Amino acid sequence: MSLSEIPIDDLKNEIMALLDEMAAHSDDPEDPGVTRLLYGVSWLSAQAALAVRMEEAGLAVRYDNVGNLYGRLPGKRGGEAAVLTGSHIDSVRHGGKFDGAYGIAAGIAALGFLRRTYGKPLRPLEVVSFCEEEGSRFPIAYWGSGNATGIYDWRHAGGYKDEDGVSLEEAMGASGFGRADGPDCRLPPLAAFVELHIEQGLVLEHRNRRIGIVETIVGQRRYSLSIEGAANHAGTTPMTLRQDALAGAAEIALKLESLASSWGEPLVATVGKLEARPNTPNVIPGFVEMTLDIRHSDEWSLSAFSDLVLSEIQRIADRRRLRLAVTPWLATKPVPMSKRLTARVEAACAGLSLSYHRMVSGAGHDAQLLAPLCPTTMIFVPSRAGMSHSPDEYTSPEQLAEGAAVLVSVLYDLAYKE
Repeated sequence: MSLSEIPIDDLKNEIMALLDEMAAHSDDPEDPGVTRLLYGVSWLSAQAALAVRMEEAGLAVRYDNVGNLYGRLPGKRGGEAAVLTGSHIDSVRHGGKFDGAYGIAAGIAALGFLRRTYGKPLRPLEVVSFCEEEGSRFPIAYWGSGNATGIYDWRHAGGYKDEDGVSLEEAMGASGFGRADGPDCRLPPLAAFVELHIEQGLVLEHRNRRIGIVETIVGQRRYSLSIEGAANHAGTTPMTLRQDALAGAAEIALKLESLASSWGEPLVATVGKLEARPNTPNVIPGFVEMTLDIRHSDEWSLSAFSDLVLSEIQRIADRRRLRLAVTPWLATKPVPMSKRLTARVEAACAGLSLSYHRMVSGAGHDAQLLAPLCPTTMIFVPSRAGMSHSPDEYTSPEQLAEGAAVLVSVLYDLAYKE
């Protein structure tokens, strides 16, 4: 399929219109960023709006029992496994409008174009809007694809609570999902999964490449740390007698940075959230909650570094006479993509005369949960200045359309050809 066969301007206009529409579904419409958290009001309205757009594209729409939304283009052959594309609809707090939503918008546009131009495929095509991937509201990530792949079970949602004390089970039920008689979440066998996404990094822009072809998604470890010291008077407590939880947390953060820097690329490690109590100017902080995020493309290196960090953190806590509790809440292994599908994406880029770069994804994606179950690939488009999880996140309409053209070409090869 050549670029001349694909209506780039039509794809561009449709995708931008969908992204603008989705961006309006945010907890604070006046905020330049997007906050769309799992089972919130804006999340519900976004999924409902996407269902309408899927129907307008000629797709058969369904929800599963956790709120994953599917639009299906049936195939000519009965019983054939489907080719699935899509991404996640939730966002981080104060994030951008492209992360996740782009893959869904491009998927709807691609399936609509293929249906109008070529009619029914040989095997079914589906686009999915996974209900959650980010872990922004509850201390669990990939809730959508995790239930679709059987890694999670929606019946065990009661133990996860948001910062207001609302459980995942309660929020799910209030949104109309998680019913005892609800539709099954588990996906049937798939022919392939293709996820189109913004890069969320600097590599493509730095290398002046228009498409990224993901070879591996990094593994991740995420931890929540609770550090308990002793809150006391800031003026009357000698420095040598303090049990300052915040000072301990600061030393932990600096130790993490130092170790990660000495370990070298591609390892990265981050303290992303830190909250101190009582958070008063004249009181020594007695309690801190913080998070650790550690990533690497090699499983052994990821595990070895994580073990080293946890050991060093415990030494810091012991020396400072602080009580430390560590809760691991995410552990994913590095996931290679399908070599066969990667080659198909490469061929599509060549056919469309689009420059490309084979690369590692430093961010986690739904594709890593699908990869053990079916051939899976990821396609990236550039992110300006590498910005993501921010209102400044941006990819040009032309770049969005080019990524969608690659998606169209790959889906056509997978679903319409023998």
